[in-house]
Amino acid sequence: MHAPRELPDIAADVLARIRARRPRVHCITNAVAQNFSANVLLAAGAVPSMTIAADEIAEFVARADALLVNLGTLDPERRAAIELAVNAAGERVPWVLDPVLIDRSPPRCALAVALAARHPRAIRLNAAEFRGLAGAAPSAETLARYAAQGASVIGLTGDRDIVTDGGRSVTIRNGDPLMAKVTAMGCAASAIVAACHAVEPDAFSATAAGLILIGIAGEVAAARAHGPGTFAVEILDALHALDAATIARHARLEP
Repeated sequence: MHAPRELPDIAADVLARIRARRPRVHCITNAVAQNFSANVLLAAGAVPSMTIAADEIAEFVARADALLVNLGTLDPERRAAIELAVNAAGERVPWVLDPVLIDRSPPRCALAVALAARHPRAIRLNAAEFRGLAGAAPSAETLARYAAQGASVIGLTGDRDIVTDGGRSVTIRNGDPLMAKVTAMGCAASAIVAACHAVEPDAFSATAAGLILIGIAGEVAAARAHGPGTFAVEILDALHALDAATIARHARLEP
C-alpha cells in the first residue's frame, strides 16, 4: 500500500516512463477536446491517436498502449466507436472512462453505467457525474464502496481530487482555479491518466500520478499566465518541463 508521501516519487517515475516509452493513447473524446487533449499528451511525452472510424478503430485500439473513452459529444459515430474500441481493448489495453455530463442526459447515463460494468481500469469524473453514475453523493465511504464493487479506481476531481480503489485513498490538493476557465481541461486530465495507465500496471498509482501531474502543471502554469488564454499555452509548457524536483516541491497530498 502506498502512503501519500510516496506518491510524488511514483508520479515522477511514471512521467519518466511515459517520456522513455512514448506510449500511444487512443482517445475517443469529444470534438471540443480533441486538439487540446492531443497537445497535452504530446507535452507529457505520450503519442495521441483519435480516429473513430468504424472500419479502423479496432485496429488502432488493439495496437495502442491505453484507451480513453470520453462521452462528451456522444454522436452516433462515437457511440458505435466506443463499443468497437472497448471490445478491442479486451484485457490487454487498459482503458479509462470519462462519463462527461451524464447528470444531464438519462440515455448518456445509462451508457455510462453499462460501460462502468465492464470494469474500466479507472473512471475520472466530477461530483455531479458520480451522483449520476452511482446514485449517491460522493463521500469517502460512497467513493470507496463504488470503486471496490466495480473493480475500477475512481478519480474524483474538483476543488480537491480524491483517488480510491476501495482500499487505498488519497486526496490531492493541487491545481488552480484557472483550470476551470479552459474548455476540455477535465478531458485532458483523463487523457493524462490514461497515459499513466499505459506504463503503470497498478491502477491506483497510475490514476493518482495522472491527477498529481496535471494538478501541479496547472499550478506552475497559473503562476506564469495572465488569464485563461495564456494559461492554455502555459500548461503545455509546464507539462513538458515538469520534473521530479518540481513534483516533490508542489505535491500536496493527504490520506
